[in-house]
Amino acid sequence: MEFYVLRHDGHQVYKPRRVYLVEVRENLVTTQSGDPSSDQTIENQFALERYKYILRQIHAVNENVYRFLAIYQTLVVTLTSGGLALFLGYRKWGIQASVARTGMLGLMWLITVIAAFVVLLIIVGLLSWLDYRREECRLTDTEVRPGFREPPHLTNFFRWYETYIILFIFVSIAFLWGYTLGLILPEMK
Repeated sequence: MEFYVLRHDGHQVYKPRRVYLVEVRENLVTTQSGDPSSDQTIENQFALERYKYILRQIHAVNENVYRFLAIYQTLVVTLTSGGLALFLGYRKWGIQASVARTGMLGLMWLITVIAAFVVLLIIVGLLSWLDYRREECRLTDTEVRPGFREPPHLTNFFRWYETYIILFIFVSIAFLWGYTLGLILPEMK
């Protein structure tokens, strides 16, 4: 940015000036100098705010997994209850057995699609988490010291709770399909 400065004796003097804009706690901080120490302060403030943002994003990604699990559990319990009600009441309601079996299979496919979607969301969240953690490591390498934070290793997947949530979803879907195909559908004659 260029501008003219009015000196005390009334003469205008052209003076180039660098302006830095950094967002700090919803305020706009402006430094108007070419002083390297001032530049370093702005860079440090920017790095700190970026680090805070990365940590908030990591926290949000971690919380989202539990939201996805809650959605999965709610929908599966609701749809399974509907399937159980269909199984227990199809004769009383005058529904043909073939239609009731088709309804049960439709509910099972719907549950399976919901499970696949939740697993997909968890995997996307995990990939975002890995990306934010790598960015955190790069930032701390430059701002603190190299090796301050170790990047995540995919070989540690057995320590991630997402692994066990996905495993729970697969096991619950396998159980529901086995129970439906092995016990429920053969009883619907």
